[in-house]
Amino acid sequence: MCKYLFFTFCFSVLLACNDKSRSEFTEVPADYPNWQYAQNYYLKNMNDALRLIDTLTLMNPESKSAKSVFKDLRIAFKKAEPYASYLNPAVGHRANGPALPVFAEDTERVLSPIGLQKMEESIYEGGEERAVFIRETQLTKGMLKNLKKNIEEKELNAPRFFIATHQQLMRIISLGISGFDTPVSHLGLGETAVSLESLKEMYDKTLREIIQRKNQNLDSDFQENIGKAVVFLQENTDFDDFDRYTFIRDYMNPITRNWVAIRKESGLWKGVKNKPFNFDAPTFFEKDAFNLNYFTPASNRNPSQKQIALGEKLFFDPKLSENGTMACATCHNPEKAYADAIVLNIDNDGTRLQRNTPSLINATFQKSFFWDGRATNLLDQISSVFTNEKEFNSSVHEFSTEILEDTLYNGLFQDAFGKIPQRNTEIVKAISSYIATLNGFDSKFDRNMRAEENTFTKEEKHGMNLFMGKALCATCHFMPLTNGTVPPFFAETEKEVIGVPKTAANKNLDDDDGFYWRYNEPIHKGMFKTPTVRNVEFTAPYMHNGVYATLEQVMDFYNQGGGGGMGFELEHQTLPFDELKLTDAEQQALVSFLKTLSDTKVDGDSPGTI
Repeated sequence: MCKYLFFTFCFSVLLACNDKSRSEFTEVPADYPNWQYAQNYYLKNMNDALRLIDTLTLMNPESKSAKSVFKDLRIAFKKAEPYASYLNPAVGHRANGPALPVFAEDTERVLSPIGLQKMEESIYEGGEERAVFIRETQLTKGMLKNLKKNIEEKELNAPRFFIATHQQLMRIISLGISGFDTPVSHLGLGETAVSLESLKEMYDKTLREIIQRKNQNLDSDFQENIGKAVVFLQENTDFDDFDRYTFIRDYMNPITRNWVAIRKESGLWKGVKNKPFNFDAPTFFEKDAFNLNYFTPASNRNPSQKQIALGEKLFFDPKLSENGTMACATCHNPEKAYADAIVLNIDNDGTRLQRNTPSLINATFQKSFFWDGRATNLLDQISSVFTNEKEFNSSVHEFSTEILEDTLYNGLFQDAFGKIPQRNTEIVKAISSYIATLNGFDSKFDRNMRAEENTFTKEEKHGMNLFMGKALCATCHFMPLTNGTVPPFFAETEKEVIGVPKTAANKNLDDDDGFYWRYNEPIHKGMFKTPTVRNVEFTAPYMHNGVYATLEQVMDFYNQGGGGGMGFELEHQTLPFDELKLTDAEQQALVSFLKTLSDTKVDGDSPGTI
């Protein structure tokens, strides 16, 4: 329900992707495509974008002609975006990222908002001084020149082309049709048609000859599906009324299925496992669409089944805590969707802690843990529970020998690690491995998106279309994971200032500072991680402080424009202050849709029902 994102900005991630161009090939066939046409295409369109941004600099930003030039500028950028942003994810995303200040972690400076979305605000909303607008255009131009240089210097090849295209297909589903890319002008639907037509042209000029010789039906099917999707977009142009349920299920997913088949049929590249995606998954809504290893710390990838089984037993064992009263399952109960159904979680002596317990289902698909983002991965998160004096209150570096009172552990540790550990680090790894299995992607929503069934009610469809459109939910809870891990690179989980109140009376702002602890920077005050909304049906109460007992109250909060819309003083709220103006029926439709995201039958689950 949030319109914008807040990004930290670290210059180390400005480095271009370092995918190896030849080592990832299965083989290099005799009819290996000449990628020069595609590379020239991306370069030409980036040059067009630079020319158009120069034209805008000379114009009155509030004029009708400026809007026309800006539209052309965005189209040129979208055509160049797949390769440009693949080569330099940080610059590519900031060039087309939210119109919000960016905090540079390496210098601890707050950078003013720049990029195409900031220019969009100036052009469509007006009120910006001309000198400020010119500065916006020049700074944005600098980023585009950086991207142009990357395109010139990095030779296009099969791995880069297939990865870049996979990322662009994800952008369409998660960012383009949701309004994230163009929150003010809502040009995103038209730009989605441009992206698909651009993909068709790149295919025609590079891979089509190969596919026609190998699989004529696949070529015809792909061409037909692209054409159908473009026509659907051209015939359905209203942002609020656009049927995203139908577009994804019946138009985009057939294209992604075709694209995976085309990559395989070409024989040019078999995929890698160091990216967020499973490149063999036919859609982004499969049970295995995302690559667990990408989201897992390097020291704990590919755990054995014996390590996972050990982790499951440890998860439920209160002997891990110093006073023997608290296990992981104390707060993350499988029968309550791995949450605890209470307002604030409880410490080791029964006293309320500061925040609400989130679900662990799909928790592994994040790059930030705890509400205030103080852990960067699951291992750190679990270690923090061990060392927290109000929780396990035990050292990570000293093995919890009390657990060996259960003689089963001796054999389990020997089988899993070949020894009885001297430190709790192996315990942390085992628990992390178990939690990484708690993934649920077989909800009613997933099955309908995969076209395995057609069971959505009219209200549920309406709710999904609102979620991805007018209600702005999917501009922070990104499809299909519905958490805040930002597609298509999934390198960061975003945090937001939304102005959660202290009580459900909505009279006073909550005094929890959230991420402010990290830098004592005012823009971070009241900032919290964006969680998943999968299984939200079972994880009440809601928000970091458990302030709302029902989903209906949550809908009302966002409908009012968050804390800012309620009148709280929130200079740095990242959620728009504007009322969404959702009717009661629309809010109920959203609730109905959210319930289709329920799937608690996770791989690592112990017996128990919700």
